[in-house]
Amino acid sequence: MTVTKEESGQEGADGDGGRSGVGDDYVPSQRRLDRERHKRARARRATAIGALSTLVTGVVLYLVVVNAPGWPRTKETFFDLEYAREAFPKVLEGLWLNVRLLLICGACVLVLGMLIAVARTLRGPVFFPLRVLAAAYTDFFRGLPLIINLMIVVLGVPALRLQGVTVDPVLLGGTALTLTYSAYVAEVFRAGIESVHPSQRAAARSLGLTNRQALRHVVLPQAVRRQVPPLLNDLVSLQKDTGLVSIGGAVDAVRAADIIVGRSLNYTPYIVAGLIFVALTIPMTRFTDWVTARMDRRRAQGGAL
Repeated sequence: MTVTKEESGQEGADGDGGRSGVGDDYVPSQRRLDRERHKRARARRATAIGALSTLVTGVVLYLVVVNAPGWPRTKETFFDLEYAREAFPKVLEGLWLNVRLLLICGACVLVLGMLIAVARTLRGPVFFPLRVLAAAYTDFFRGLPLIINLMIVVLGVPALRLQGVTVDPVLLGGTALTLTYSAYVAEVFRAGIESVHPSQRAAARSLGLTNRQALRHVVLPQAVRRQVPPLLNDLVSLQKDTGLVSIGGAVDAVRAADIIVGRSLNYTPYIVAGLIFVALTIPMTRFTDWVTARMDRRRAQGGAL
């Protein structure tokens, strides 16, 4: 069987995973050009079909909603443009409190969660009480609903009338958020620590590192890198739950909307606040997806995490 030069060049192009030839005078074969043209046509067709199906779905949903019997009343109550204009600057002003809570509580959650995770993974019988306390902490606050935790801290602590203890609902609400999310983040860190193969610690010990140095310089860096996607997911959830501090009277985005609703009996400000939170959350969610996909690609290629 005779192999033509064109087919030989094609096999070489396909054999190296689609890379160009070694020389600068490489000319792709007609077969490869046809294949790439087919791929582009298929991609355009898939994009067109996706856009068309999205448009049809949107039109159907729109017709279903606007033709519902209660739509006029719902539109007046939840989608009033006048109340939206009134609520937007006030809700945006209150959102600054949510952003500050996210930054401060997020940092505290990471530190406290790491300490709890390390406490749960300490070895030796002397650390048994510490491991039990750390496990009890995570079990309790992961099982306690966040809204109840907020009520206990925000409403219960001031009722004790303790000297020197703040009654600021923002600080108390941030404390409740930190207590709850630290339990979740601690389990994420613990899973990352336990996912590091014991040979890594043994190799570090063989090089003369102490247990503490092996944990700090070898185990924890690998554990944190592996757990970045779930940590970012917890951060997204924390961002949304900062709106719950409004139950103590703190004027955040949700409370600012609630004040307008209480005066006007129109629920449009809630829609405005919800959309602002969604707009704030989407970039972080997409960033989490990008980090997850990047780590999956590196893992599939055998690269370091």
